[in-house]
Amino acid sequence: MPTLVHSFAYEVKPEPPFDFDLTVRKPAGWSLFTPYERYERGTLWTATHLQGRLAAIKLASKGTVSHPRIAVRVFLARRATRAQAREMQRELNDAIGVSDNLADFYAMARHDSILRHSIERLRGMHDTSPCTLFPEACLAILLQMAPLKRSDAMMKAFIVTYGEVAAFDGHRIRAWPTSHRIARIRAAELARVCRIGYRAKHIVALARRLERGTFPSVAQLREMPAEEARPRLLELPGIGDYSADIINPHGGFPIDSWSVEVFSKLFFGRTVGHTSGAIERVKREGLRRWGRWAWMAFFYVVQDLQGLSQELKIDLRLQ
Repeated sequence: MPTLVHSFAYEVKPEPPFDFDLTVRKPAGWSLFTPYERYERGTLWTATHLQGRLAAIKLASKGTVSHPRIAVRVFLARRATRAQAREMQRELNDAIGVSDNLADFYAMARHDSILRHSIERLRGMHDTSPCTLFPEACLAILLQMAPLKRSDAMMKAFIVTYGEVAAFDGHRIRAWPTSHRIARIRAAELARVCRIGYRAKHIVALARRLERGTFPSVAQLREMPAEEARPRLLELPGIGDYSADIINPHGGFPIDSWSVEVFSKLFFGRTVGHTSGAIERVKREGLRRWGRWAWMAFFYVVQDLQGLSQELKIDLRLQ
């Protein structure tokens, strides 16, 4: 277990409104970087990989939603150079969405019969993204063709078996496995140990593809036009339309056999089935209705299912 004894700190002032609690601890239970991170009274301890190195991170809110301020400390096994620290800082700031301006999204949402309720309850919740592509792509694969409870069990088995544990600041946090490690195991071993079935071959092939070093990074995908980034993601093993919409830094509208029920009720007042045709119909409507804000709309709705169920008198469940 690596003990991360070196650290550097900085402070960042995100674009307001920025609700720290809602951003790092999503209402639907989505974690920032790992499901094993710890949160206590406005402080988050988590772990990920920055610049190819295991990094533990302590984020502490020092401001308000209207005047946000976050104290950041990054812990490493070896001291970072100034250039490395700057790159790590950039990666972290992008990951927690500190520069994202929500004004145009909120302006649209205030006139939408669904979103106007959610933006009141979740004001200041920013979208977050991974620092590296591998964890998010693995999660997308583990979500395929399985209920959320089963996906959660597969994800945790994968992380516990192959992920590193970072010891720092009195905490021990387990990070997602790296493509470097997974590329060196057999798919049969991964399937057997973590009980993830056919998904193992996709995850191992994905790791080996990323280890070639020729696929764009998260930062490079973010800099591409949206119409170029999505086809590149579809080149990856195990990544189809639904998964590409989840991991695309530009966002998408990821409708599958589970979320189709929620959004068909919101759009049409009833379920329209779980066929590929029904899924495509719901996806078209979401893109038509919300356009370039389709991902943010999806994101806010999924985080507000309980509130929308009560507000709109519709039973919305994403199981």
